[in-house]
Amino acid sequence: MKTKKLLLFALLFGVCQMLFAQPQRGPVFDSPVVNKDNTITFNFLAPKANEVILSGQFLKSPMPMTKNAEGLWTVTTPAVKPDMYPYAFQVDGIQVADPKNANMFPNEGFQNSIVEITGSAPLVHTIQNVPHGTVSYESYYSAELGTRPLLVYTPPGYNAKDKTTYPVLYLFHGTTDTEETWTKVGRANVILDNLIAQGKAKPMIIVMPYGRAYPTISKSSGSLRNWDNLQEFKKDFFGNIMPFVEKKYKVKNDKDSRAVAGFSGGGGTTLFLGLNNLDKFSYVCGFAAGMLENEFDRNNADFFATPDVNKKLKLLWLGVGKDDGLYNVNMKFMDVLKGKNIKYESFISDGGHTWMNCKLYLSTIAQKLFK
Repeated sequence: MKTKKLLLFALLFGVCQMLFAQPQRGPVFDSPVVNKDNTITFNFLAPKANEVILSGQFLKSPMPMTKNAEGLWTVTTPAVKPDMYPYAFQVDGIQVADPKNANMFPNEGFQNSIVEITGSAPLVHTIQNVPHGTVSYESYYSAELGTRPLLVYTPPGYNAKDKTTYPVLYLFHGTTDTEETWTKVGRANVILDNLIAQGKAKPMIIVMPYGRAYPTISKSSGSLRNWDNLQEFKKDFFGNIMPFVEKKYKVKNDKDSRAVAGFSGGGGTTLFLGLNNLDKFSYVCGFAAGMLENEFDRNNADFFATPDVNKKLKLLWLGVGKDDGLYNVNMKFMDVLKGKNIKYESFISDGGHTWMNCKLYLSTIAQKLFK
């Protein structure tokens, strides 16, 4: 009897262990980890992967990662210049974002995460102890395109109930980006907060729409500067976006209080909408604008035919990086402007087709607008 009791106790003890035992846990880790010397440690758990490689715009070339016994892949980079950078892991040839990092790059064409290195001194896009504006997520309706997203930045002190009105900057994203990319990657709101606090920029409203005329224009049709997309987005912009903004927000509605700017395919959209509508815009700024040389005349027909262009533009600004794939076509466009005696400002930066340059360009032109 005693033996049976002992066996029963052992059986019950074993069952309890099975019921209450905690599942085996994997390694505990963070990623990315920005170290004090501005090196960055990346970690990725993939026990069954054969190869994991780190790619990022802070690297000269991708870096292979090393796997430990628990299946955790790790690599530490050399020191990185303070800024915000996109990165991803190539896992057996497949690109994936960092699952440990909540800071995602909003994009329809690829999966990237964002790492920020702040350094010892705050940068123009670093969140600082200054008054902050507000980013509002809006939506409006288009008969052709349906319900559409829109982000609106209002500066510190904005009050919809008072009589103060503000100039407005319409800001377009790159081809596969989204309406969120200018805030989550370009830090447009933070840049303006800091410049306004420093007295370097006028308080302004920034409108950041989704620039692809989808579903009328397929997402596989190419760049935002695609001719069909330009025609559809033009109707949406002037027929829906501007009326929505001018009805709901306290914006000034004269041409000298309106600016338009954009990056890559959105830069091509910027030049098309801004330069061909100088009755509506006095400030037009292209950031590594997407263009084709054989489309210069067609895309700028109204602009090139406009008399006294220099009197109607307060600023035509073109920025591009020396290593940007769009450098040559932008330089050729500048040559066309020179040949037609059209005044413009150029900014030739280091680097390529990156959002690091976008932040630089925005912080530069923001100090020139509405003055």
